[in-house]
Amino acid sequence: MRTNPKIEELDIYVWEGKADIVDRVARCMASFDVEVIRADDIAISPERTALRPSLAIISVSVIDSGALLMRDWQAAHGIPVVWVGAAPRDHDPATYPSDYSHILPLDFTCAELRGMVMKLVLQLRAHSAKTHESDAMIANSECMQALLHEVDTFADCDTSVLVHGETGVGKERIAQLLHEKHTRYGQGPFVAVNCGAIPDGLFESLFFGHSKGSFTGAVVAHKGYFEQSDGGTLFLDEIGDLPLYQQVKLLRVLEDSAVTRIGSATPVKLDFRLVAATNKHLPQLVKDGTFRADLYYRLAVIELKIPSLEERGAVDKIAIFKAFIAQIVGSERLSALPDLPYWLADAVADTYFPGNVRELRNLAERIGVTVRQIGAWDAARLQRLLALARTSQPVPAESAAEVLVDRSKWDMAERNRVLAALDANGWRRQDTALYLGISRKVLWEKMRKYQIFDEEPETRESE
Repeated sequence: MRTNPKIEELDIYVWEGKADIVDRVARCMASFDVEVIRADDIAISPERTALRPSLAIISVSVIDSGALLMRDWQAAHGIPVVWVGAAPRDHDPATYPSDYSHILPLDFTCAELRGMVMKLVLQLRAHSAKTHESDAMIANSECMQALLHEVDTFADCDTSVLVHGETGVGKERIAQLLHEKHTRYGQGPFVAVNCGAIPDGLFESLFFGHSKGSFTGAVVAHKGYFEQSDGGTLFLDEIGDLPLYQQVKLLRVLEDSAVTRIGSATPVKLDFRLVAATNKHLPQLVKDGTFRADLYYRLAVIELKIPSLEERGAVDKIAIFKAFIAQIVGSERLSALPDLPYWLADAVADTYFPGNVRELRNLAERIGVTVRQIGAWDAARLQRLLALARTSQPVPAESAAEVLVDRSKWDMAERNRVLAALDANGWRRQDTALYLGISRKVLWEKMRKYQIFDEEPETRESE
């Protein structure tokens, strides 16, 4: 058991100004899996900082020269900053951020730098663990429980998994569960990559990595996504957006279980599990010639389908909404308020969310922030937010006719779900409402909307 965590898979952006510290930082961190990036003349990619743990080392000379507003920079990039200065500062809030606790002297030693980096790495990991813990999977509906049973069944397999699901249903969360439940790979890293956000011309560098000196700016060797996931799980989201020429290179790595960095002739053997996800119908893309059939068969050894939020029904909608509200409002403030109003729970249950859990979370954030600031369930305000959410739902790229067909299918599925619940509870409305996790009023409105009448059981029996 390790007593000290490793510094690994980390990007360090160095803004040196007049301090000449980039090379020193690179030398001090050369023995770790760290990429040191000169940040003075580049735009930091938010997609990259979202994928890899990142921090910045910035000389205070940049502030002194007036070339950079530190508060604005840190707010925009959202990563920890280590300030490097020759003398202590006065902590002037007009110039420096309030969190001015990570400071190194200009003549810092390698031991001091590594200690500071270690401290921030631990904070990043703690924050990531807290975020992950708060994102626990809610699965009260039968379809989600069936999915989690499938996850448990195949989690310990070494084969590739393809996860299907609409936008916003939580494909990455399922991939994380597959990773965590694997006996061997679960002990290794989980590397998540959005294939739709890979910049043109950077695929090889990001996925294959590069050797030191292989091109201008490569001051240290860098492991690509394949090597980073060695011993763990590589999650490729939106795999259907990967261009054909990149699909070929991905397939070769999967077939050979090895990768060769740019600027190197030595292949590196790999052992990782691949989990891919898509909201597209890959067999149709294969027919259209935009996705390789051999790659599809390589990915889809095991296939999992995540149900949409509408398929999960009111019981999961309300439970997820309550969890988001508790997270946003805070447990202490929420405990001082009355319980979630029944009319609000009913409204959430009866709202159609094309963006699934992601869209539901957006609504919960709007309502949660309002409740937190006001300190009450203000019915008038919250009903306006509900109305706004229902009228501002984005229209998908498909044609209007296709959208109407999709909504019609959802309406029929919801009607059948209500009928099944009524049958299961002997057409007793109170029991059926409790079974569905809604109020009697909402159940009555659904029966009226879908033209479900009390005499329908007799009609079906006679048929």
